[in-house]
Amino acid sequence: MTAYADAVTDQPRFDFQPDERGGVTVLRDGHPQSHVDLHDPELLVFEYIAQLAIGVDLLPPGPVGVTHIGGAGLTLARYVQHTRPGSPQIVLEPDAALTEAVRRELPLPRNHRIRVRPQDGATGIAALRDSAADAIVLDAYDEGRVPANLLSPSAVRHYARVLRPGGLALLNLADEPDRRHLARELATVTTTFPHAVVLALADVMKGRRFGNYVVLASDATIDIDEIRRRATRLAATTTVRPASALRATAKPFTDEDVVASPRPPELGAWRAR
Repeated sequence: MTAYADAVTDQPRFDFQPDERGGVTVLRDGHPQSHVDLHDPELLVFEYIAQLAIGVDLLPPGPVGVTHIGGAGLTLARYVQHTRPGSPQIVLEPDAALTEAVRRELPLPRNHRIRVRPQDGATGIAALRDSAADAIVLDAYDEGRVPANLLSPSAVRHYARVLRPGGLALLNLADEPDRRHLARELATVTTTFPHAVVLALADVMKGRRFGNYVVLASDATIDIDEIRRRATRLAATTTVRPASALRATAKPFTDEDVVASPRPPELGAWRAR
């Protein structure tokens, strides 16, 4: 294991832990951030990454332009490069030290077109030109929470502006079993994107515990039956539902009242409370 120390506390800030399968888990402050297998980029160990990949796979064949908000181990960017060689990708990752360590410990493949910019998501997405991407992937967490400025109506409108017609916004969100925050965010997203589908592990979707929800949103119709077919191939049982079934009568966030996603419970206490 290689550990990189924080300059102030002199304590490990992020680690790289190999596993018996030949992959490596990237940890930040002791919390798993990514899993990377340099020999098999299609091995997606984290369930939500595999769910996000379903969205990528729905795009038309060939190279695609993808903007990632949040980088960590660059797992999904590596997957896109492997399955769609030559795809131009932008990764907005403000932690330059982490990116440097990832590049050193887990080198990117030759001839890749992955460009990492040391910018936070809100700043980076606002600077991108119109119709620049086929997909935008939001997978950014700060102390376990999706920042409010990446969930606001202004942010969602930027996602729509940067996407090409028919493109997909792929959002990795998280919430408590009551899903109150998710419902308001889905209401916010569907104000701009008329079509949206949600994927989650079965026990998360049943409201049994805190967990991740992956949202696929677009200005074009999304084939939910095809997503369900693809979800059956995942290692973990995944449920797929239209966003309308989860947002109910929730009111969209405004730029003034939007808040970060709920803080996750301590590991080992993720059952419904």
